[in-house]
Amino acid sequence: MGASLVPGGVNFAVFSAHATALELCLYAADGRRELARLPFAHRSGDIWHMEVAGIGPGQAYGFRAHGPYEPERGHRFNPHKLLLDPYARGLAGRLRWSDAVMGYKIGAARGDLSFDGRDSGFAVPKSLVVDTAFDWEGDRPPLTPWGDTVIYEAHVRALTMCHPGLPPALRGTYGALGHPLITGHLRRLGVTAIELLPIQAYFDDRFLMAKGLRNHWGYNTIGFFAPEPRHGLRDPLAELKGAVKALHRAGIEVILDVVYNHTGEGDEWGPTFGFRGLDNASYYRTIHGGRYYANDAGTGNTLDLTHPAVLRMVMDSLRYWVEEVHIDGFRFDLATVLGREAHGFDPQGGFFDAIRQDPVLAPVKLIAEPWDIGPGGYQLGAYPAPFAEWNDRFRDGVRRFWRGDSGQAPELARRLLGSAEKFDHSRRPATSSVNFITSHDGFTLEDLVSFTVKRNFANGEDNRDGHDDNHADNMGVEGPSEDPSIRAARDLRKRNLLAVLMLSQGTPMLLSGDEIGHSQGGNNNAYAQDNETTRLNWQHDGALVDFVARLTALRRAHPVLRQARFLHARPRAADGLPDVIWRRADGAAPSPEDWHNPGFRCLGVELRMAAEGPDAADAVFLMINGGGAQRVTLPDTAARWWHVLDTTRPDIFEPGAVPAALAGGLDLPAQSVHLFQATAPILSPEKRP
Repeated sequence: MGASLVPGGVNFAVFSAHATALELCLYAADGRRELARLPFAHRSGDIWHMEVAGIGPGQAYGFRAHGPYEPERGHRFNPHKLLLDPYARGLAGRLRWSDAVMGYKIGAARGDLSFDGRDSGFAVPKSLVVDTAFDWEGDRPPLTPWGDTVIYEAHVRALTMCHPGLPPALRGTYGALGHPLITGHLRRLGVTAIELLPIQAYFDDRFLMAKGLRNHWGYNTIGFFAPEPRHGLRDPLAELKGAVKALHRAGIEVILDVVYNHTGEGDEWGPTFGFRGLDNASYYRTIHGGRYYANDAGTGNTLDLTHPAVLRMVMDSLRYWVEEVHIDGFRFDLATVLGREAHGFDPQGGFFDAIRQDPVLAPVKLIAEPWDIGPGGYQLGAYPAPFAEWNDRFRDGVRRFWRGDSGQAPELARRLLGSAEKFDHSRRPATSSVNFITSHDGFTLEDLVSFTVKRNFANGEDNRDGHDDNHADNMGVEGPSEDPSIRAARDLRKRNLLAVLMLSQGTPMLLSGDEIGHSQGGNNNAYAQDNETTRLNWQHDGALVDFVARLTALRRAHPVLRQARFLHARPRAADGLPDVIWRRADGAAPSPEDWHNPGFRCLGVELRMAAEGPDAADAVFLMINGGGAQRVTLPDTAARWWHVLDTTRPDIFEPGAVPAALAGGLDLPAQSVHLFQATAPILSPEKRP
């Protein structure tokens, strides 16, 4: 499919089930002058194809499709509209917004039922024939086990645009991702995978450009095989491959945020520059006879993955990024759309069956955003293995606990153990829960402790966009503050949130910039802010970087903190001890009354390897104090406990053994997280000498 290099020329293949004729348009290198218009003479089933001699890499092209213009029946063919190749490996030029890119006449009495005869070739980007050859120099994927994975969510431009150490020409590009300053920072943090916001080709929405804004996040895909050109210099595909190779050499995997639930063409009032013009009735889920679009993604249209050609395109795209670009995994935006069959969401649906049987995709990481706005859209925990899922319950539960909401101890306990009530089924591992405190969508960590109310006015929507309930706490002052006491409280809160993130069962994900105090000024929906709002200020104090590095080091050092099996307080065969023991501050097990006490805010937990797992001696005691200062009794063991983490003392890196005289009564500060490790196997009372 698409444009493939063959001896002496290029073979073109494109799908359309309902077109009556297709044409290939060849353009000059500048993308402005049409050189030839060649009719497709061959058709195998619904695949139209032709071989053209004398052309090669760099050739700009597009398609025109003839067929019925019958919107009421789902057909919107208009040969006056130049169409992108769904399989294009590269794009040239920018979309020039013009009424000519619409298949209908804007302002016509018949609305989208009218027909526009203006040629759109001048306004539409051109597909490119691409030579994908690249010297990988023996590149191999890191294949980091899920249990060892720490994800760092980042945007190509936002991460690198303002880094003072990067060459100016490289900032904001794919090439910057592989620069030693970036890979070194990730390694220092203990990150094992970078998850990039969408880099498949997308465009800037017309309404944003009218306001002087751009589509920053990139959730508006128009090319599922082409890297977004704005992040490249001369050869975006080669530059992206170079970055992936460099990241792999640093031991860092690359995960792509992909948007297969919809395209940038929008609803019936949107433009025609690709899928809609090639075969609207096949690519999209239509309703009410075909004129209107199912809108489960909230963006105007929904791709129909129940159609074989559309499912094939998605699968071909995924395989392409793995095989050609050496991508290590995918995060699927609004993934419930992908599993929605005619009868509703189905974890055994066609997309999941296809992806799970595919040998190319077997080794890669698959992460679902388990919700959309369609019927039955919230499906947290319902995805089949090997999918992991973004866990918003973790985000909200941990935020609410530290904000001081009452009755949150049981919720915190569930999240600490990997949200087993959601994920412990069908032989899924505890790493299925991708835990996060912040993500691109919402407040940054700095803003989470600085604002209680969103400030999205720069988006031009009168602050109506974005979430209203952020479970945030400004620590006494709304917005930035230079008050030392406010700053200290905010810094401590951030450390507490990060500590819970890294010490919980599951797979942690850190938002890029949280480790250096990046603020978006209270904007919790910065999708259109390709500017200083989202670009990281690398001049911030790096003290939190060291703290994050320490947390990830503790996680690496203790397999008990990153187990594949869920913990259910079952006794272990080796020592008779449960793999989980909950503790109050006085060392006793919490009673049912404690768990239901709205003021229960000091919670301890002993963790060991799961009863069904290896008989390792590693044991830790985690104490989370969301209230005032507490006198804490450490668990009675045959070994001493070592105090290895105190969020109130982030600069102390040398662990200290807790004197035996204090083990029975240790004073822990208010609002703090503590981790203790045992120095020897802990035996049950029956097995102690």
